[in-house]
Amino acid sequence: MGPLHGLKVLEFAGLGPGPFACMVLADLGADVLKLERGAGPNVLGLEADFMERGRRSLVVDLKTPEGQDTARALAAKADVLVEGFRPGVMERLGLGPEALCAANPGLVYARMTGWGQTGPLSHTAGHDITYLALTGALHAIGPHDQPLPPLNLVGDFGGGSMFLITGILAALFERQRSGRGQVVDGAITDGTAVLMAMIYAMKAEGKWRDERAANMLDGGAAIYGTYKCADGRHVAIAPMERKFFESFAARLGLEAAHWPDHMDATRQAELRAQLTALFATRPRDEWCALFEGSDGCVAPVLSLEEAPAHPHNVARGAYIAPGGVVQPGIAPHFSRSVPEAPRPRPAPGEGGAAARRAWLGEG
Repeated sequence: MGPLHGLKVLEFAGLGPGPFACMVLADLGADVLKLERGAGPNVLGLEADFMERGRRSLVVDLKTPEGQDTARALAAKADVLVEGFRPGVMERLGLGPEALCAANPGLVYARMTGWGQTGPLSHTAGHDITYLALTGALHAIGPHDQPLPPLNLVGDFGGGSMFLITGILAALFERQRSGRGQVVDGAITDGTAVLMAMIYAMKAEGKWRDERAANMLDGGAAIYGTYKCADGRHVAIAPMERKFFESFAARLGLEAAHWPDHMDATRQAELRAQLTALFATRPRDEWCALFEGSDGCVAPVLSLEEAPAHPHNVARGAYIAPGGVVQPGIAPHFSRSVPEAPRPRPAPGEGGAAARRAWLGEG
């Protein structure tokens, strides 16, 4: 029974950050009821999408009066509504916040889009990489000659889902004082811009050059990056502080005294060349064994197959395998209200009738 047990979340099926946000809410104990169109794979074409675990599903045609009436009735009983359509779509269906919040003044109406509900781009299409491009984040990631898409972790799920969840929980907390819900306007561009706060602070103080691979955290520093080992696999290193660098150098066989300032910009190419040569002499796992238990800040770059089996991830329960299918576990951990293991993605309509009866008090 997770910390959000008893919270009713009405989800309108969508793509990316909205479903991910609802996954987290469901993982933490919320009762998430997803309204979806019908049978078949989800919008990503996945039969077993982990982002849709933990829900119950109700098939509803929102283009019909009957489907709209069902959505309105359920919204009247919900604590939170999550939708990810373009601005104006819900209003045209008669399901916009003005109508639904009037019927349920305590409703937290959470809207997830790339550009936000307002602004000159709000009605245009986009995807994670285009949203990142507008914030400066994409410009700052990758090798010197070309920006690199960082999967869709930074935009969709970092700037999008996690800020939407933050907004939802903040609105629920405020509702305890006011008794009123409100609209949460979540935009991937807004959240990603906030994620860049430290980088913009460093730039403002002249400690960040506005180009890739020229700074401490973007590949410009020899001691913050990845190196290929003798077996073709990689290690990641980050001994930035002097005491950590000395621990790192001692185990690597590097003369620390030769590098009195290991962050000296004029010597990074020289240090990188030496580190490249050293790491190429042994296999990855041999290096990791050598650094085991040290403060050298060295870790193996694990594949998706390897990561779930790492002892630390196993000890933390970072991955689970219900039915033998490996997927991420639940985070964060709680001392008392420990969430239950997540249920798999429901088939379209699975559990929806029971959820509807329970929400509407139909017996």
